[in-house]
Amino acid sequence: MGLYYSGILLGVIVFVIIGVFHPLVIKAEYYMGRKSCWLFFFTGLLTCGASLFIQNLFVSAIFGVLGFTCFWSIKEVFDQEKRVKKGLFPKNPKRKYKF
Repeated sequence: MGLYYSGILLGVIVFVIIGVFHPLVIKAEYYMGRKSCWLFFFTGLLTCGASLFIQNLFVSAIFGVLGFTCFWSIKEVFDQEKRVKKGLFPKNPKRKYKF
């Protein structure tokens, strides 16, 4: 009886995706502001849509996780804007803020 590594590998990939999206949200808010929400939205739609057509369950799951991480990032952009407002992160001097 052999070991099956797909669950562990999927966990590692999900961990990496989430880890990559933390600084990605920070950079997106810094350079694009709320406009970056559209980028996350359409990327989420594309990856979730792609996951519906991928027959390999493992790859389909990765695309689904990637899509929903994009959707979660929309909320995080607004939260990041609040953190910038509080002074926890630097403002982009080239952008005008509404606060």
